[in-house]
Amino acid sequence: MTPRRKRMITVVAILAGVGIATAFALQSFQKNLLYYYSPSQIQAGEAPSARSFRVGGLVENGSLKREPGSLEVRFTLTDYAHQQSVSYTGVLPDLFREGQGVIARGKLDGNRFVAEEVLAKHDENYMPPEVKDSLKGHMDAANNSPSNVATPPPAPGST
Repeated sequence: MTPRRKRMITVVAILAGVGIATAFALQSFQKNLLYYYSPSQIQAGEAPSARSFRVGGLVENGSLKREPGSLEVRFTLTDYAHQQSVSYTGVLPDLFREGQGVIARGKLDGNRFVAEEVLAKHDENYMPPEVKDSLKGHMDAANNSPSNVATPPPAPGST
């Protein structure tokens, strides 16, 4: 075998190894991604049923239910358009309360989202960007509905 042929075989082998390593890395990265979905997207069927993802919204007032004698908590998240029931077993963050924005990580079990982790905002002015963006669209739509649009005052001199 000529030296040129040996170099070509070595280069092809190195390129094939790098390609295989890149394919494995991308496949592993794809499996570990956690996507965010709003309650409206979950109700529309956009969320995966077999893998973990994050859901966020505001904890609906009056929806927090604690199971007596256990750490199980059930509550409802809303984005003002749809609601998603959430079940969590564990200690909730100290800042968790009704009416505030939270993000939960877990999986769907039928119609209920079973959370493995619940994250609450860290102060009264902060809301996770994903939650803020998903709520903004629904709030803008509610504010621009015909019943909520103010009629401008008549122009001066017009009757």
